[in-house]
Amino acid sequence: MASPGSGSARLSVLAGLIAGLFAVFCVSGSRVSLLVCPAAAAGGALLSLWLRGLRRRDAGTERRVCALVLGDIGRSPRMQYHVLSLSKHGYDVTFVGFLDSKPHQDVLRRDNVHIVPIAEVKGVAVGPKLVTYVTKVTIQCLQLLSVLLRMKLQSLVLLQNPPGLPGIAVAWFVCILRGSRFVIDWHNYGFTIMTLSLGRRHPLVRLAEWYEHFFGPLADHNLCVTDAMKNDLQKNWGIGATTLYDRPASIFRETPLRLQHELFVRLAHTYPQFKFTGSDDVAAETTIFSLRDVTDDSVTLRSERPALLISSTSWTEDEDFSVLLEALEEYEGFIRDGASLPRLVCVITGKGPQKEHYRKMIDSLNLEHVQICTPWLEAEDYPVLLGSADLGVCLHKSSSGLDLPMKVVDMFGCCLPVLAVHFHCLHELVKHEENGLIFRDAPELAEQLKSLLSEFPSSAGRLGSFRRNLRTSRGRSWDDNWDQNVLPLLAAPR
Repeated sequence: MASPGSGSARLSVLAGLIAGLFAVFCVSGSRVSLLVCPAAAAGGALLSLWLRGLRRRDAGTERRVCALVLGDIGRSPRMQYHVLSLSKHGYDVTFVGFLDSKPHQDVLRRDNVHIVPIAEVKGVAVGPKLVTYVTKVTIQCLQLLSVLLRMKLQSLVLLQNPPGLPGIAVAWFVCILRGSRFVIDWHNYGFTIMTLSLGRRHPLVRLAEWYEHFFGPLADHNLCVTDAMKNDLQKNWGIGATTLYDRPASIFRETPLRLQHELFVRLAHTYPQFKFTGSDDVAAETTIFSLRDVTDDSVTLRSERPALLISSTSWTEDEDFSVLLEALEEYEGFIRDGASLPRLVCVITGKGPQKEHYRKMIDSLNLEHVQICTPWLEAEDYPVLLGSADLGVCLHKSSSGLDLPMKVVDMFGCCLPVLAVHFHCLHELVKHEENGLIFRDAPELAEQLKSLLSEFPSSAGRLGSFRRNLRTSRGRSWDDNWDQNVLPLLAAPR
């Protein structure tokens, strides 16, 4: 029997209310009712047939799942991992989202994964922001309804939040109509992200907060990324959630030297920061980090190479990259003042709305011993670069204080030590002085760079110790973690 809060129970109550209204209207004795009642009854019959058609199950229904993200599929790694795990367990997955960048090859190769691209809606470009936002949400509602109602009946819809407006409401409504289960994967809260640009008291922020509080508890199951978020969902939202920590996929690992060199060579064709401008005594294929001796095909790292620093970002308000740029200026100052430190190549990967703003800041810097480039890497090249780097930097500062940066998870999968900016629950991932360091401002970050790189390229110092700690504490894989926490939800009775 369905629980009072289940989709079937709510649909039954709704149908009962409509039937009751029809009955009251028909027995009212008015002349109008004699005309309207047959039409209402006919409409109700057609509606019933339509709903029955939406819920028509077949032999494959229980093995079909929809994964939905109102964002770029290629830049939604956790949802891609969900999709891969579902497909490995024999589910036929419909993956719905924006297709602005190419998903990972493992997703594209799966015969039982079907990507349904949807267009990103911009809204009306003139008039007040509120009008733009309302039109955007309205069009997205219609778009999602069209896509979700036209596909084959899915046993479950898995939605990423944020962004959840209007996805949560639409997905819940469709699941009610079709008798599917609804699962929300809480990566963060949408209203706290909006607060970064609009302010806490903005009407749209307050509307978004009400929306998430109202529709969030309607899901059949909930996943979240930290224990801190799990506790907050339970305490303040009345939502029971299962913590599914992000874990690195198998593609994130230390990169063999030959693959490092091949990537550096490819990048050197586009980015001068990877080119070697000196001369070698032997015939060699060269980059600023590595060389391949063409006489015996051996690959080596240069002893005088710069340190490779990497950070990745979506270039949004929750990451202040001026902190890193200021720290790099201080690092430059250390070298000019006579400190024995290596040159730096800092690679900042990603796409996003504030990229051009920060690129202008980068171009204005007067740096001699530090070079910065901001490439967009293909999904296959990103883990290779992480596995080739010497040190990672994370400037993600959670808008809610309750989520963790997946970029650090990926770096740890590559045994790459990390310097990360402090926020509330970061300790669930980054262990200070064990797998990296935590900083609070640019001067502290600069001092940490100086301290960790003072013995570079030797692996005898703290940087090497952090890497060794990461090698011995890799922990449970994504697949094992997913199988333990998510797979039982799929098999649970309705």
